[in-house]
Amino acid sequence: MIPSWAKDKKTNYINARGETLAEKPAFRAALKRRRCLILADGYFEWQAESPKKKIPYYFHLQDEAPIAFAGIWDRWKDGEEFIESCCIITTNANELSRPIHDRMPVILREPEADAWLDPDVEPVALQELLRPFPVEMMKRDAVGQEVNMSKTTAPHASNRWLLDGGGSTRARLVSVLEFAY
Repeated sequence: MIPSWAKDKKTNYINARGETLAEKPAFRAALKRRRCLILADGYFEWQAESPKKKIPYYFHLQDEAPIAFAGIWDRWKDGEEFIESCCIITTNANELSRPIHDRMPVILREPEADAWLDPDVEPVALQELLRPFPVEMMKRDAVGQEVNMSKTTAPHASNRWLLDGGGSTRARLVSVLEFAY
């Protein structure tokens, strides 16, 4: 996300910590007026096996339902150029994610997603939503290195490559969409 007040595009954020959203100047206004959901089938994290080798893992819901990440968005202007961008809110990792990474995206289900998008809900009331997602509703799969290769930038590059021991792959497009009020 490029904040509206940024002097140039170099000031941008991919993630924002849920614990400090209301305090940080980069996120305060967006938290109050520009909350969104970022939809995906899941997300990837990499675990370092050695200094030169990282294993990618794909985190998703047990029921294979789409995920709604809590997000904020802003509109940046430079002359006649407008860029609308968003970032994902993160929280402490749950027990499933913690061995791979100490943070995870905030995942919202109904009615939490409705509350997140409601412009009448004050940011202080939203803080309780910014918590780790229940581990029993999630799944983690080791995936192939294809997800980490820059030469695979075609649409299939974001497909899910499960390692099931049988050599088969299951493609599942990870899509990101922004919904804002």
